[in-house]
Order: sequence, then structure tokens, then C-alpha cells
Amino acid sequence: MEITEIRIKLMDDPSERLQAFCSITLDGCFVIRDLKIIQGTRGSFVAMPSRKLMDRCPRCSCKNHLRARFCNDCGCELHEERASKADDGRAKLYADIAHPINSECRERIQANVIVAYSLELEKAKLPGYVCTYDDFGEENYATSVEEITYTPMVPHSVTTSTATTSTATVTSSTATTSRPRHTFVNRVAQLEEEGFGSGLV
Repeated sequence: MEITEIRIKLMDDPSERLQAFCSITLDGCFVIRDLKIIQGTRGSFVAMPSRKLMDRCPRCSCKNHLRARFCNDCGCELHEERASKADDGRAKLYADIAHPINSECRERIQANVIVAYSLELEKAKLPGYVCTYDDFGEENYATSVEEITYTPMVPHSVTTSTATTSTATVTSSTATTSRPRHTFVNRVAQLEEEGFGSGLV
């Protein structure tokens, strides 16, 4: 296996524990996206793309995160400590989507990504720096609907020549201007317990 390309997306706030996202290309033909570079207590380490583990509500079968206290659909109260435990006693809340199956491969990926991250930090200091990581629109803000105009249906008894058009305005109260802030505290603690980041700077 050869890592033929690594793309890095640096985070805006250098004080955050999440330092960057990255994608890696293997053998020039297979891409893995959304690896995370995280600042741990023993240095930076690479976390594989993962998803939250879910289970189903016993009442309505709706899926909920394992830490959810109530069902998102029917409101049924759920037991908080229902997640299975790892060997160290920690709750298993995440599952890797893609991951190496041996330590040699993991160390190779991590070493290459950390080097690429260091080089990207230097490039970011240069004028005209452009990130090569593709976002597929994730960084775009949704358009807030301020006004909605509509034409009411005309009854059959009214001819089109006498029909009138009215407008209504709907103000959106849910529009926000701030970007959502993601935290990785539980995931970082879990990964650090597994020994990631040891010896890296």
C-alpha cells in the first residue's frame, strides 16, 4: 500500500483540540476522507472517520444515540448507561467507518499525515495560500427564507379575469448567523485511552 496524496484542512482556531481534517489517497485510486488530527495530552494524533453508535427505542423503534435519555421520536425515557463497555470499562459510543487492521499500517498513516500537517502549517503562513481540501459545500451557510409569497387557489366559481393575488410574509425565527461548534471531548478521551498520539509532536 502506498499513500499517494494527503490533503489537509486546517481549523480556524489554533487553540482548539481539533487541529485539522484530512483526506488520504491510497495507491492513487482509493480516497478516505474526514480523518481528524487532534491535539492530545501526548501530542497530535490521527483519528479515523467514525460514526455515533445508535440503538432503537423499545416503544417506537426510532434510532437514538446511546447517550440519549429520551427517544427523539416518541419521548420514551431511555436508560443512560445502556452502551456496551470496552475492556477498560469505557462506554463504546463510536465506531470507526474505515480503519487500519494492524499497528504497522496505523503508524504509517499517522506518521505521513502528521508530516503533511506540519508542511501545511508552513504553507498557510505564505501569502496567497489556498487550501486544497475539498469541502463539497459543508462550509457554506444555508440561505434564510425571509419572505414567502404565494398565490391562493381560485375557486371554480371565480373567473381568471376577476381573480386576485395576495401575498403573505413569513418571518423565519430559526435563522442563525453563527456556525455550529463541534466538540470532541468524549472521542478524544476514548482515543487517548487506546494509546494514540504517543511520542508525536
